[in-house]
Parts: sequence; C-alpha cells; structure tokens
Amino acid sequence: MKNVLLLSMPFGPLERQALGLSLLKPQLARNGIDCHIRYLTFPFAEFIGFEDYQWISHEVPYTAFAGDWVFRRSLYGHHAEEEQQYIQHVLRETWHLGERDIARILRIRTFVPAYLDYCLQLIPWDEYGIVGFTSTFEQNLASLSLAQTVKAAFPHLPLVFGGANWEGEMGRELMRHFPFVDYVCSGEADESFPALAKHLLTRSKRKSSFAKIPGLAWREGTEICHTGQSTLIRNMDALPLPEFEDYFANLEDSTVSASIAPVLLLETSRGCWWGEKSHCTFCGLNGGAMEFRSKSAERCLQELEALSARWQIDFVEVVDNIMDMKAFKHLLPQLAEQGAPYRFFYEVKSNLTKHHVRLLAKAGVYRIQPGIESMSDHVLQLMRKGTTALRNIQLLKWCKEYGVAVDWNILYGFPGETLQDYHGMLKLLPSIRFLSAPTACGPIRLDRFSPYFHDPNGFGLTNVRSNPVYRYLYPFPQESLDNLAYFFEYDYQNGMEVDAHAAELIHYCREWEQNPEEGCLWSFQPHPGEILLIDTRTDASQGEFRLTGMEAEAYKFCDELRQGVAVFRHLQKTFPHESFSTSHVLEFLDTLCECRLMVTDGKHYLSLAVPSEPNQDGVLQASDSPNEALNVSPTTTHRQELPMVPY
Repeated sequence: MKNVLLLSMPFGPLERQALGLSLLKPQLARNGIDCHIRYLTFPFAEFIGFEDYQWISHEVPYTAFAGDWVFRRSLYGHHAEEEQQYIQHVLRETWHLGERDIARILRIRTFVPAYLDYCLQLIPWDEYGIVGFTSTFEQNLASLSLAQTVKAAFPHLPLVFGGANWEGEMGRELMRHFPFVDYVCSGEADESFPALAKHLLTRSKRKSSFAKIPGLAWREGTEICHTGQSTLIRNMDALPLPEFEDYFANLEDSTVSASIAPVLLLETSRGCWWGEKSHCTFCGLNGGAMEFRSKSAERCLQELEALSARWQIDFVEVVDNIMDMKAFKHLLPQLAEQGAPYRFFYEVKSNLTKHHVRLLAKAGVYRIQPGIESMSDHVLQLMRKGTTALRNIQLLKWCKEYGVAVDWNILYGFPGETLQDYHGMLKLLPSIRFLSAPTACGPIRLDRFSPYFHDPNGFGLTNVRSNPVYRYLYPFPQESLDNLAYFFEYDYQNGMEVDAHAAELIHYCREWEQNPEEGCLWSFQPHPGEILLIDTRTDASQGEFRLTGMEAEAYKFCDELRQGVAVFRHLQKTFPHESFSTSHVLEFLDTLCECRLMVTDGKHYLSLAVPSEPNQDGVLQASDSPNEALNVSPTTTHRQELPMVPY
C-alpha cells in the first residue's frame, strides 16, 4: 500500500504547525496507513526571503489576498489588464499600499514559477497513492497551482482538498472550476479522510461506497456528488495526540529556521458554547460545526506535557474559538498548582469574573482575545454578544491589574446602530484610555455561515455579493464567485453611510493606537479604610484623590460592576451606625464619574483605578510604590476630598 502525502502551502504560518494535518497523520496510522507531511511553506520563504514571507503573512491585510494573488499567473496565465486592475483597485485604492510595497509584491511573484518547479522535483510523487492539500486563508491559489502542476505530470494521482476554504458549497464550486481536484473533504475530516484514503489505496472501484463517507465531494462524470456535512467528533478525548515531527524536521532542514521561534498549537475544544445559545450576528467561524465539545482536563494536561517535553517549547497557542468554562474548575487550577509551566494565548468570553482573570494569570495565560468588539450597550445587543460595555471595561481593567494582555477591537456598521451609539462611545473612551488600546477599529465584515449571511433581509442588509477582490483571484462568473467566497460586501436597506457616521470614532481609535496613554489611574491603600487614587493620565484634572471611610468602601466595592442601590445596601451593612440616604450615595458615585474615576451606564457603576500594591496572589503587580513607579511626587500632586455626606 502506498503512502499518503499531506501538504501545507504558502502562506501558511512558518511558526505554527498545521494542526489539521498533524491530527490526520495519526488517524491514518490507526487505519494502517503511512503518511508524510511536507511544509512547502519553508522552501518558499527561502526563495523570497524570510522577511518578505512574514510581511505577506502578518502585515499585508489578509483580505487583500496578496498571498493568493502572487500565484494567480501560474494558475491562469498572464492577463495584464486584470493584474493592473487588482493593483489599482485592491492594493492602491482599498488598502492604500505605497509603490514600494506594490513593487515588493510583484518581486515576490517572480519567484513562483521556479518554486513550483522546485516542488515538483523535490518530492517523489510516484511513491504516493494520495496527495492532500489543506487550505485556510491565503493558501488556496498556491495549493491549486501546485496541484495543477502535479496533475499534469502524474494524471492518475488522486488529489484531495480540505480546510476552511473548501467547506460546504465553497469546495464544491471550486471543484467545478478546477478539474484536477478529485475529492474534497468538507468540515471535520478526522473520520472522512481516513475512510477515503482506505478506499482509494485499496483500489476499490465501487464509487457507491463514497456515499457512506460524510462530508465528501467527488466526481461522477461531469457531476459533483456530495454527502453533506461531515461527522462531528463528540468524544474529543478519543482524538490522537497531534504529530508534529514532520513540522520540526522540515523546520530544522530549512535555511530560515534560525529566524523562526515556533509555538505549539493546542486544541482543547471545538465549536462555540455561546454560539449555541446566541449566535453572534456577524460571526461565521464555526461553519457547520457550532456544537461545543471539549477535552477533559486530564487529556489537555497529558497533551501539554507530552508535546512540551518532546519539543522543549512552553509557548502555546490554543486554537479554540472559546474557552470551556469548565477549565476554571479543573484545567487552570491544576496548571496554577504546577507553577504555570506554559505560556498560553486563549480566546475567552468577556464576562469573566475577577477570580477568573486572577486564575488565568496564575495558570500562565499571558494573552487573551475576549471578543470585545464595542463599547456601546446597544451595539452589543445588536451583535447578540451577551455582555455590556461596562463588563468589557471591567475585564480590561482586571487584565491590566493581573498582567494579562488583551486583543480587542471596535467594530462599527451594525444594522440598527445610531449616531447616539457613536457619541456614547466617544464620551466613554477617554476615561479608559489608560487601559489596553483596541487592536483595530473597522467596519463589520459579512462572512459566510454568519446570521447576517443566512438572513440579510431580516437584518436590514441588501445586495449581498462576494468581496470584489475575488474577481481578481478567480476569473469566473459572479454566481460562481458568490458560491466560493467567504467574505462578502453588502448595502444597507436604509442607505446608512457608516464611514461618515463613524469618522470621529475611527479617528479617535487610530490616534489612541498611535499615541497610547502613558499615564494611568492607580489606587493605593496607605492605611486601612483609606484609598489614595493617583491619576497620571494626560488630561487628568487632579493628580491625587483621597477617599476614607464610606467613600473608600464604596469605591472598593465598585471594583466589580454594581448597581447604585447595591452600593447603598452594602454601605448600610458595613456602616450600620452611619446616617445617609440613597441619593447621597448616588450623588457621590456620580461625582466620581464626573472626575473620570468611575464610569456608569446610568444604573451601574464601575471603579476604574488599578491597584498598585502587590496583590495577595503574587501573580503580577502594577507596582510596589505608586509614587516611585509613576514618578509622582507627593509634594506636587493636587488632592481633592470627595465627601459622600454634605456637611
């Protein structure tokens, strides 16, 4: 029986393994099938240079599809007019790339023919019974170009495609236009691809057996047949450990290896538990696999220990769309008890408690992506996010306290949003500018599989069509482009001009990103029952505020989001012999908001200051001495007393 060859093409990331392929290899082994994985990403980086490869992969906007476009000519031939249109309309007008960057892309393209010829000579293709390509983001045209080259030289070699670019209708449409693609495994291929491989390698002539393989598309004459969605893996612990040997062997053999700091990829769950309850309106990430499934803590720890020990790497990127909340009961406490032996990136939901954030830090989670996409309650409702602006701010504040980096965005253009939503955010953002700046501020994108895609009219959208960039990658009719695209454009039924409405917000976020706040708002407890707030923000009206007694207790209590009436009741219990009214408490809280020491939505209050003294867990402290760390002299700061009860 011949072997299976699995390929990862440019512009797959150099520093990460192809996790899907790394799971298929041991699955094939369970079926008695040998498999090799080749990372043809490394040779292309050698051809064009490491810096240019990383530039395309990480800096050029991925919706410009420059990584795909450089392979276009090898796939279709030279079409000068269409190429110039791409350069003008996509690179210059849409993404505002300068002439030097455009020349850089054109230079990269010149290496493609030699690279494809190199790949053809590098691999002993006739030793393999199946060749599989994975394709996500900007890997499609490189994969198709090599597949076309291989098929011309080895016409009887079965070629199989899979990955996010080939899921569902997208894969079937691509099959219609690229006859050298023999099979497509859509969705989770843990079971479907080994079944297909076993069928093909045993030389079975019964195509009827294809109908028994979920998620498969194949050819019968001129027709594309398919079996619908793939089977979801529900017992995640039954999955094999991913095999990364081929990745590290290919990395070691590459002349660019010295420039690459690899990370380990870890999968602890699939699907999205929040999406099962309330599918975010713009999200298309899970395709046909929204159902949430997760590995046990024991399995996750076993996988971590095995992979980290084997490859001597402790930086781990978790590929999950959302963290399983059970991790806070089992996995994270065990990692914390071990002394946080790994450094994690994780995607989480934004409504975490302070205990959760503290545990993340103690367990070694150094960076999170919590799905923060707005600071407007109304817009968050339109998204179906299940959170609020103040909860988002609360998380940013706690992450700053415990040293957890945050990736977050501000998105605009949601159907139903108003000018008041923008004005509200612009009023709120200056108070939190000392926290992590948003990574990006941009319009929403309509993605395949999202609620917006499935029901545009119901959300006030019209004229949905594939992103114009696809016409420069695939010279097909518009109907075909709409079938194979993942990213779409649209119009608003009410004619809303979002860029004009959001112009001031866009400018503010861009300026925030370019000029992050160097100051901060710290809290310090010099004595029991007393809080000293030190405000070194650029536009701070006062340098220092001192709160005592009930005022200090109220501020401390609002470290977590609280309703005004809850603050009043808490103070009643804490100070039973003091006389004060609800109106006095609310007046005090509103005064703190006016001084930008708190934020409010009119009902709830949240203290903004970040503790500057060592926390009890010793995880990561803002500073040991606020005056020393922030260069604030007690003799030059301004103090303002904020009494709760008028005297």
